[in-house]
Amino acid sequence: MNIQKKTHNKYKLKHNYTRHILKFGKYGIKINSFSFLSEKQIVAIEWALLKKIKKVLNNKTFKFWNLICCNLTLTKLSLESRMGKGKGAIYEKAIFLKRGVILFEIDKVSRSQMLDIFYFIKKRIPARVILVSRVN
Repeated sequence: MNIQKKTHNKYKLKHNYTRHILKFGKYGIKINSFSFLSEKQIVAIEWALLKKIKKVLNNKTFKFWNLICCNLTLTKLSLESRMGKGKGAIYEKAIFLKRGVILFEIDKVSRSQMLDIFYFIKKRIPARVILVSRVN
């Protein structure tokens, strides 16, 4: 007998989307576990990544694509309010990331430079990430 359980958040766990393939750059940073990122975390990760790329490349030209944008709005009621009275004010934007989604793509970078950048950014993202590259 098969028992079905209800989950609180019904996110699809299948790969029926197209965000798992490199489209723009030669290298990409792909997430390998389910994660939840706020808008502040995304901005901080992108800022640190761009700073590291500029440092590694000595201000040579490169191409960079940020492929994630926030699609959730988080709301919150004040602490002293009672039940009811609506949903509350929006206090932050966020995104729920599934396995296999590519976060960033980078082009005009050598493999050794990209490995250096990847090991740096791997510590900044609060999920497991892998480096993917385009096969020519």
